[in-house]
Amino acid sequence: MNRIIGFFKKETVLCVAVILAILSMFIVPPNSSYWQYIDYRTLAILFCLMIVMAGLQKIGVFQWTARKLLLRVKNGRGLFLTLVLLCFFSSMLITNDVALITFVPFTFTVFNLLGTKLRKRLLMPVVVMQTIAANLGSMLTPIGNPQNLYLYGKAGLSVSKFMLLMLPYALLAFVMLLACSMLLGKIGALSLRFRHNSTTDNTLRQKEIMYPLIVYLALFSLCLLTVGHILPWLLVLAIVCIVIFVTDRQVFKQVDYSLLFTFAGFFIFIGNVGNIPVFCEFLQNIIAGREIYTAIIASQIISNVPAALLLSGFTENFAGLIIGTNLGGLGTLIASMASLISYKQVAKEIPQSKSKYIALFTLGNICFLAVLVLLAVKLPFNG
Repeated sequence: MNRIIGFFKKETVLCVAVILAILSMFIVPPNSSYWQYIDYRTLAILFCLMIVMAGLQKIGVFQWTARKLLLRVKNGRGLFLTLVLLCFFSSMLITNDVALITFVPFTFTVFNLLGTKLRKRLLMPVVVMQTIAANLGSMLTPIGNPQNLYLYGKAGLSVSKFMLLMLPYALLAFVMLLACSMLLGKIGALSLRFRHNSTTDNTLRQKEIMYPLIVYLALFSLCLLTVGHILPWLLVLAIVCIVIFVTDRQVFKQVDYSLLFTFAGFFIFIGNVGNIPVFCEFLQNIIAGREIYTAIIASQIISNVPAALLLSGFTENFAGLIIGTNLGGLGTLIASMASLISYKQVAKEIPQSKSKYIALFTLGNICFLAVLVLLAVKLPFNG
């Protein structure tokens, strides 16, 4: 029983998706149409991106890049800006989850080298802003987060049209992050020196990482071509699986399979509910014309990925859902599941400050969300 409870706490969203799928089966008994519910293309591309990112992370490319950038930092503002904007820009390509998994622990390492006083003053604001930055940067591209990849496929948009849709929000977010980083990082000069050890040198030795780096970048390029509908997803899925199996099959263990099963569970639930005319019409009437705001509110309760999957079955206004679920990633701690990555790191490193972190995180998220919602109201398209 303890194991079941522990699993439910760890994989709450997955469990909810499976329970909803099973309950819906009592209303619409399993049949051959079930296979048509699942968006196999989205799942395949998501799997390929996750495994490529896991490989790049394993060879230390992201940490190496961050170290190189931080060696040029001269003051607190530069430090704050670098750590925050690393998450903002990297999340556009490596997803918000990977950006936070990589750079939040790295941030703790950096502040451990800077002393207790600076760590106490800046660490928590930096982590909060990194989390906000990763969630906001990821909204610009179809591959920035899982719900974008799914809704991008459903909407049938080109990559350029998708990015143009989210560009005003990304630009405003960048300006806000820049202003906050300059304000919060207002301290004097600092001396930042990384202690190189044999482990780091061995990990990042050029001869050792060059070959796998070329392989992973080539696979990533294939993934991008698939996202752009240039290459068939089945072909790229086969290539990625074969290459990873031959070069480093241990990377398969680092994929978040629970996310894939969560998608599958919601696909079945949405497909079944869509076959119930009364319920379907009821939800359509609630959502119609209010896609952005419905998605924002739903994301605060069930997080933005499930919100995107759920609401997409009851509206054709996918552009509104794209905006709403991306903005909806701000707000509560569970609005974007990626935010939990930062929280878990804070709980591990400074458990006595968990409450303070949640308060600061919520305040920052609400401020950013309020400004971006105002932009949504002002723009010609508002759902």
